[in-house]
Amino acid sequence: MNNPLVSIIVPVYNVQNSVARCLESICAQTWKNIEVILVNDGSRDESFSICEQFREKDPRIVLVDKSNSGVSETRNCGMSLARGKYVQFVDSDDYLDPDFTERLVTAAEANNADLVIAPYWMVIPANSSKATQALENLQENLGIDAEKKPDDIREYGFLPEGIYDRDTFALRLMEKPASFFYSVLWNKLYRRDILADHHLQFTSEVRWAEDLVFNLEYILYANVFVSISKAGYHYVQNPQSICHTQINLASIVQNKLQVFRYYKELYTKLGLYDQVQPQLYKFLTAFSENAYPPVLPRRSSWTWPTTGALVFWMLPTRKRNTKPNPMPDLRARKKEP
Repeated sequence: MNNPLVSIIVPVYNVQNSVARCLESICAQTWKNIEVILVNDGSRDESFSICEQFREKDPRIVLVDKSNSGVSETRNCGMSLARGKYVQFVDSDDYLDPDFTERLVTAAEANNADLVIAPYWMVIPANSSKATQALENLQENLGIDAEKKPDDIREYGFLPEGIYDRDTFALRLMEKPASFFYSVLWNKLYRRDILADHHLQFTSEVRWAEDLVFNLEYILYANVFVSISKAGYHYVQNPQSICHTQINLASIVQNKLQVFRYYKELYTKLGLYDQVQPQLYKFLTAFSENAYPPVLPRRSSWTWPTTGALVFWMLPTRKRNTKPNPMPDLRARKKEP
């Protein structure tokens, strides 16, 4: 097997408490032929200085400092600098098993794969909930020596080990269209020539799920998909992230409608839209395997729009069996008495 270069792209933003662990795990990879592209997105804490310390110790690290523009532009910046045959994405809250990159590359080289996908570990910190933090603070103030609880670690993977063509992979995706497993970047390995030849970039059009949109566009140009059986990426749940603190019912609905259009475009081009239409509509009301679902109003004070209602309002006006009316407000609202 050859020894291809892997470009590992890491966006960095206000992660001073976790970025060192992340970079230590990357620099310790058993696959040594890597370049680590750190793109600091205008962090206001000590993240950049921590990255500088790692750059001084490891010549494989490329460090970029830029003004804040969001994660999509930050990843695009990293891709523009990548030189490897393969591209891997890592979030700076997370960390890798030492042989994770090697197993991805080995599978890609052995099967001439365009995409390699792996199961992942979801790490739920023991002190992540507000109630747990409050209890720990109280015990500390009272001088109580509390027993430290271990993190909760769960494995997720929805595709059996094997080699898949594009249509088969796309159909398997529809079994879990809202899952992290298929939608995120960090449990996958990409070919840089496909990214460059088709000018694939991350969009800022969607507030979140920009990685899912990226993957849907990538699938259209890939032919060989390989699933490996062993997890190696540790995704650390952060209850203070945007997805957990700034997402409400209205933004969820808006985002899902945006992503639905990308899904529809892909499956129409693949000639599979009629076949997956029922599963695709389920995506509108499905959630990912997330330990901290978005905070919504209490169940007694809102009504979740049904899949049928969402689909109805996505139809062109001429196909609706009703008089033209303004689109209803799908935001959280009081139930009618």
